Amino acid sequence: MIRVALVVASLATLSCASPSAPIPALPGGSVAVGPATALDFQQRAQDFYGQLIRRRFNALETFNDVFLREHFRDVDRFYDYYASLATALQEAHFSKSRPTFVGVEEFLFETPTTVRVQVRYRGQDARPLRGAFNVDLILRDTWERTEQEWWIMPSNL
Repeated sequence: MIRVALVVASLATLSCASPSAPIPALPGGSVAVGPATALDFQQRAQDFYGQLIRRRFNALETFNDVFLREHFRDVDRFYDYYASLATALQEAHFSKSRPTFVGVEEFLFETPTTVRVQVRYRGQDARPLRGAFNVDLILRDTWERTEQEWWIMPSNL
């Protein structure tokens, strides 16, 4: 089984973070892709996830951000993804629904045009008497390449 897992340099900043399990192996294995494909995807993903840092997900300013919406093929997919992420941050007790760190931990090519991504969100704990502590949330996203562009494919709510 060929497993291509690229770890972004941001892992260095996670050395003190709680460990997370790697993306589970695919039944048929993963595929190897050329460096140009991997770098193209990595840049697109880093641009998107970098824009999520210090953004409030319970605010219209973030919801209306054109740059974030450009990573989805249509507005309904953006709405699904945004609602799911905002809910997950709220349920994980992120203060002001705002991550202070967002980093890609790993990505795995299922096919040359489909990538699974594991992302760590970290933020200040909003629960009483825990303001000095951080909360972590690990989520997995799927990206697909169509029409010469990488798009986020939200999971069903």
